[in-house]
Amino acid sequence: MSQNAFIIIDMQKDFNVPGAPFRVDCGLEALPYIEQALEATRKSNLPIVHVFRYYRANGVDCEITRYDAYKSKGFHGCTVAEEGAEILDSIKPIAGEYTIVKQRWSAFFQTELDMILRRLGVKQVILAGVQTPNCIRGTVWDANSLDYEVIVLTDATNAKTPEVHQANLFDMKNIGIKMMTTAEYVECLKNNPDGPEAGNQLRIRNEIAEAKNQPEPHDMYDYSAKRWR
Repeated sequence: MSQNAFIIIDMQKDFNVPGAPFRVDCGLEALPYIEQALEATRKSNLPIVHVFRYYRANGVDCEITRYDAYKSKGFHGCTVAEEGAEILDSIKPIAGEYTIVKQRWSAFFQTELDMILRRLGVKQVILAGVQTPNCIRGTVWDANSLDYEVIVLTDATNAKTPEVHQANLFDMKNIGIKMMTTAEYVECLKNNPDGPEAGNQLRIRNEIAEAKNQPEPHDMYDYSAKRWR
């Protein structure tokens, strides 16, 4: 089982093509890099997950902060069964790849993504797609909270402007998220089909076990007084 999974987020027509309802202005700049990363990942047989957004046609499952914008577009934009909700043709899922539907920013929020990754033994996720401050960042934060190691492909992700993209990469790097270019990722797969090393969970677990440090004493909390001693 591979410890890595490659996850592509929201590369749908309604987020990327000119004139689309929710277009991310620089989103298509990431597409050639996503194509390269996807091709290399397919050759390596790592798990691939396509995460995309679907809304019902009356907006009942749209975020409250996006509902008015969705309504103003006539309830069009990543709407189920409409062409705009389709993943871009050059990176459409193929047999053997996983698809996850989400209605919120994070790919983990109320989806089966975490369950699938744990079943596959995944310890580290490599992220691509749009857009950096919203669904990429939301997914990064949840992945980090769930103890996954995270790599963001810096040129296979993007936002409305280069400045927004770089600012969010800076924030994510500051919490310990690993950054790689697509070229670095592809080269890594050439050298090791299992992908970038993911060893932090095992290292930390071994360090704690070897230190033989005791956890907090059982009586450090006074339940009768409902306070710490």
